[in-house]
Amino acid sequence: MIDPRRLQVLRALADHGTVRAAAEAMYLTPSAVSQQLTALENEVGQPLLSRQGRRVRLTASGELLVEHAKAVLAELERAEASLAACASGAVGKVEVASFASAITQVVAPSIVALRDRAPGVTVLVRDAEAHNSLMMLLAGEIDVAISMEYSSTLSADSRRLTRYPLYAEPFDVVLPPRHPLSGRAEIAIEDLRDEEWISPLPGNPCRAVVQVCCENAGFIPRITHTSDDFHAVVALVSAGTGVALVPRTAIGHHAGVVRPLAGRPPTRRVFAAVQCGREEHPLVRTVLDALLEQAVS
Repeated sequence: MIDPRRLQVLRALADHGTVRAAAEAMYLTPSAVSQQLTALENEVGQPLLSRQGRRVRLTASGELLVEHAKAVLAELERAEASLAACASGAVGKVEVASFASAITQVVAPSIVALRDRAPGVTVLVRDAEAHNSLMMLLAGEIDVAISMEYSSTLSADSRRLTRYPLYAEPFDVVLPPRHPLSGRAEIAIEDLRDEEWISPLPGNPCRAVVQVCCENAGFIPRITHTSDDFHAVVALVSAGTGVALVPRTAIGHHAGVVRPLAGRPPTRRVFAAVQCGREEHPLVRTVLDALLEQAVS
């Protein structure tokens, strides 16, 4: 019989790529992870890892078992959720990771709504960029992730995540005060070809939106300042250091010159995600329902 705890270790190795990284994610020592993987190989009677010095990679059998591990562990999550649903009441803590503007838009209002509807439910919020929150969710660090659609939102791992669309918003142009284009009702991206740009850091999906939008218009943006905090981005624009594309709800009320993009602007599609099998856990379900209600209100 295969030990499900060892399947968790194998899945962590597949997620994080190295024994050391898997050990850190599971709060184990690298030695303990190696021992669990060796024991798992003995259980299945096949080599799951190819060892090359200090590095390891999954064999074909290892890759196959990882896919089965995802399904098995999701079913175990469902079993836990079903047992929890039998418990009376909804009292406990739910950890939510979200980027800042979604905290303002839906998470904080949901906490207010839950205070009356489900006073026994405590929502703990962690500020995390969209590209980090999903990895935190898959690592079991949080219960709900608020993220956004982009090219690498782990769409291939849909067997492990259940998603709930929350809202969509366009990116607007933010210009310095007295910019020559500030008199226009809308801005064509081509007209910003020669500008200096302020952008999120590499790896942030909103930076990819800026780059793709500009490249589709035939130029590469000249990025001179970077920040993952859109309030800081807007402040730098207001200081006259460049232009930026910012999601509408992240701009704030003191942004200076804000104009919509001409044509079809890029859109940020925001969603909530939970691990498959956790969506019907009564505590998680209560928080999800509150988020969905606030997203459409």
